[in-house]
Amino acid sequence: MRTLLTHPYVLVFAGGGIGSLVRYLAGRFIPATLSGSPFPTAILLVNIMASAVLGAVVGWAMGRTTGEDMRLLIGVGFCGGLSTFSSFSNDTVLLLQNGRMGVALLNIGLNVVLCLLASTGGLLVGQKL
Repeated sequence: MRTLLTHPYVLVFAGGGIGSLVRYLAGRFIPATLSGSPFPTAILLVNIMASAVLGAVVGWAMGRTTGEDMRLLIGVGFCGGLSTFSSFSNDTVLLLQNGRMGVALLNIGLNVVLCLLASTGGLLVGQKL
């Protein structure tokens, strides 16, 4: 029997709030430079972290009949609140508008490649848990 604290909506809401707070704090404390030039470093790092965590949750949940609450709290809520495709997209558009084509392409490449690697690594780790 579910209680209010284990209701799917509450789990997603709580995880999303925590993930959003972590993303906000990352933006405040991670310097926005990479190799001395302005770069959306915080967004890249939170996207990589969310990809790794989500991969681990999915890997852990594979083949299990339990774990739906963890998937909702961490996978859907926390990772959904932490990662941010919209900020990545906006940062890339702003870089392009400012004539920084090379940095924009670097941002796209790093986000795609590193997030895929993080997801794969997380999945492999999660499967071992």
